Amino acid sequence: MDLSVVIVNYNVKYFLEQCLHAVQQAMEGLKVEVFVVDNNSVDGSVGEIRQKFPWVNIIENRQNLGFSKANNQAIRESRGRYVLLLNPDTVVEEETFKKCIDFMDTHPDAGALGVKMIDGKGEFLPESKRSLPTPMVSFYKMFGLSSLFPRSRRFGKYHLGYLDMEGTHSVDVLAGAFMFLRSETLEKTGLLDESFFMYGEDIDLSYRITEAGYKNYYFPGTTIIHYKGESTKKGSLNYVKMFYQAMIIFAGKHFTSRKARTFSILINLAIYFRAALSVSRRFVNRIYRPVLDAVIIYLGYMFALPLWEQVRFDMPDYYPPMFLHLVVPAYILVWLISLYYSGGYDKPMRVFSFLKGHLVGTLVILVIYAMLPLDWRFSRALIFLGSLWAIVSTLGLRILFHLARIKDYEIDLNKQKRMVIVGKEEEARRVSTLLLDTQAKPDIIGFVSPSPAGTGSEYMGHIEQIDEIASINRVDEIVFCSKDLPSQGIIRIMTRLIGSSVDFKIAPPESLSIIGSNSINTAGDLYTIHFNSIGKESNRRNKRLFDAVTALLLFITFPLWFLFVKGHFRSVGNVVRVLLGLCTWVGYLKLKSDDLSDLPHLKRGILNPGIHFPPENLSSDRVKEINVVYAKDYRVFNDLLIITRNFRKI
Repeated sequence: MDLSVVIVNYNVKYFLEQCLHAVQQAMEGLKVEVFVVDNNSVDGSVGEIRQKFPWVNIIENRQNLGFSKANNQAIRESRGRYVLLLNPDTVVEEETFKKCIDFMDTHPDAGALGVKMIDGKGEFLPESKRSLPTPMVSFYKMFGLSSLFPRSRRFGKYHLGYLDMEGTHSVDVLAGAFMFLRSETLEKTGLLDESFFMYGEDIDLSYRITEAGYKNYYFPGTTIIHYKGESTKKGSLNYVKMFYQAMIIFAGKHFTSRKARTFSILINLAIYFRAALSVSRRFVNRIYRPVLDAVIIYLGYMFALPLWEQVRFDMPDYYPPMFLHLVVPAYILVWLISLYYSGGYDKPMRVFSFLKGHLVGTLVILVIYAMLPLDWRFSRALIFLGSLWAIVSTLGLRILFHLARIKDYEIDLNKQKRMVIVGKEEEARRVSTLLLDTQAKPDIIGFVSPSPAGTGSEYMGHIEQIDEIASINRVDEIVFCSKDLPSQGIIRIMTRLIGSSVDFKIAPPESLSIIGSNSINTAGDLYTIHFNSIGKESNRRNKRLFDAVTALLLFITFPLWFLFVKGHFRSVGNVVRVLLGLCTWVGYLKLKSDDLSDLPHLKRGILNPGIHFPPENLSSDRVKEINVVYAKDYRVFNDLLIITRNFRKI
């Protein structure tokens, strides 16, 4: 057996499918066995593999054992001369395995091998080659000096930025996303250290390989795509903690006690520093747009109020100070809340949602104004003028920042993405149909032949003309049909178009998914036929608002309905639970054995869409159908209908 490929999967079904298609092409002419170790995924990964890739050896875990333990399970069963640890969010070239085996066969000093990795935009991934994270190297990395001086031999040592990415080098550390190992080496070093749950195990194994007298090589003779960030969000607090805790384990194993203590102190400082940055960034990102809107609206009132007093009443200070200090902030708060619930702060922003939020907020203010005592009714005119200023100023700000290409202020202009599909006619038409069935609804401007020999009226050109096609037709995205185009060809085109504004997607054969990634910092973009509209942020927000408003009304009016429902006191308790956000009025129908993992998460429901069906008449398939229909076509009106029809059961 030449090679054993080990892939650990956790809830990345679509990426795994694409990865296995590429692996299957790279196996040709070699004796290769493939293991997929599934760490208790809930996205249907195992069923998908069994159906589409029956030649894969599946190890199915009933819990998430972590990266090291899962890899070791497969390595112990492997029979290959070489073992490849491969991430599921990767795409290898057709010649990748052969080239790696040839290199290892001709370099007996090589214990392990890493290759050149690019992201989904075609950009080089610096973690393809790394240095050992000594305290000083780690200090430069954790506090940003390596990013400021990436090519410095001192500050840029973490990613070895001073080494040519196109040259073969002996390096300290290889990336766990693609780690090509000699089985003989693993017998001497031992398997992955299972004290590392995730992160750090590749550094530890790389270090033990060099300690055993072998070399780790960075080999750019083949290139793979690595869609960064699928398993974890790199900016999250959990990632920061897990990654740096792994570094502490590594230091405790391999550094002297004094050096390990220094490293541990440094790491803990870095954890708090990065955690503080992460929390602060998240907080600022959430509030800075509403705060900026509030400041602009308030400043408008500050400057306009004296002018209005002078023009309307010919009298300064006509309105008491409390108007500016209390009433105006209350108006602003209503406008901001209304904007939030109407989707005015969604990204990208829809102008209709923005205007709707302001207008609804103004109506709410006018209704409250009409209910106030006369002493508190200052001026309807100031409400209308303030509303007009709020719309003009905040919308103007958004347009200005949108034109300045500030991402948080991007406006959805309903512009269709202009796409070309590279593939033979039959597959290109299948992918075209799939894309038109997704929420993206792109403008597919034509097909491109995957071969210069391909001609005909169905094509607008061939693959070697892709640069001109993209430029002349102002193409936003290129979709590659991997059935008709080798991975090596796809990667070549991606690297050729580095620096352009074009994005890339890959459509595996016979798949309902099209995958890509815009940059090193983004999780993979995925086009697939979605039906879970209840999972949309706007629908979840509307559902929560509906729950809160109806629960508040029921709480206020409970003496009127208290005696008309079953379980009087339990119903009042349910109203309180929904009001506090502990439950939702309408959740999924769930029998004992039913699995809801394929549906978007909902809190426990007081009622459900199948409440009128006798439980004994419901099969699992029928329950699933009821829940899918509810999730697919969610409307607030549906919840209202279920509540009104089953009011006595609340």
